[in-house]
Amino acid sequence: MPDGSNKPADADRIHGHIVPLGACLAITWMSRRRAAERRMAVVEAFGAIIGRALDLALPPRCAGCGEEGRAICARCAPALDARLERAAGVPIGLPASIPHPLLQLEWCAPFSGTVRKALHELKYSGEQRLAVPLGAAIARRWREVGVGGDVVAHVPVSTERLRTRGYDQAALLARAVARELGRPAIRALERHRATVPQFELDRSKRAGNVAGAFRVRAAARDAVSGRWVVLIDDVTTTGATLAACAEALLDEGAFAVSAIAMAREA
Repeated sequence: MPDGSNKPADADRIHGHIVPLGACLAITWMSRRRAAERRMAVVEAFGAIIGRALDLALPPRCAGCGEEGRAICARCAPALDARLERAAGVPIGLPASIPHPLLQLEWCAPFSGTVRKALHELKYSGEQRLAVPLGAAIARRWREVGVGGDVVAHVPVSTERLRTRGYDQAALLARAVARELGRPAIRALERHRATVPQFELDRSKRAGNVAGAFRVRAAARDAVSGRWVVLIDDVTTTGATLAACAEALLDEGAFAVSAIAMAREA
């Protein structure tokens, strides 16, 4: 009868197979993740090339009035700064309807008129040039009322939308904001599950729709840890999406998260 003396040797052999298998799985997972990130970078670069080609081929027209010459003409530009002189909408440390765990939630203008037209052209008509004046407006508002923040990040679109659209409009805005504020822009977040577009849902269902939908990219964890992040988005309504992003950032060690959008929908 077996005396059990071979059990340690069997365990060693089993362990010897399991460890290499686990390592192989980890390597495969990382390789696929890096390949996906490279594909997204290529898509974004291609979108930038298309944008530069449009600059050369087609002069911009004002999103507000259609006048040729600028993406936003001088007559329509004041609409972007509708709230510039107003006090902070949701100042830090005071009671307000700010969604936890954001420290501050700001916006530049109502989601109407010129601002609505400009954001629709940026998102759906490929007019990437609008990111520059819109991003500059966000930066102006943040200089006036923003509290804290040493890195700039954005609310990412889904991989499917990035593939279809060719660019991420919030990423373009974040880069423009970062340039204006003299802070680094980081691609901190990614969506790891599909969500229903927020505008299709009742307000009471929006927080549940995006809860747990975002995570910090593995390559960005060090850049996030210990930093006060300023989140950028194009439009906010309840702030649920920004709050879900903030949760993911804080879970990975961010010191604090504030947020500002170009527009707020009533």
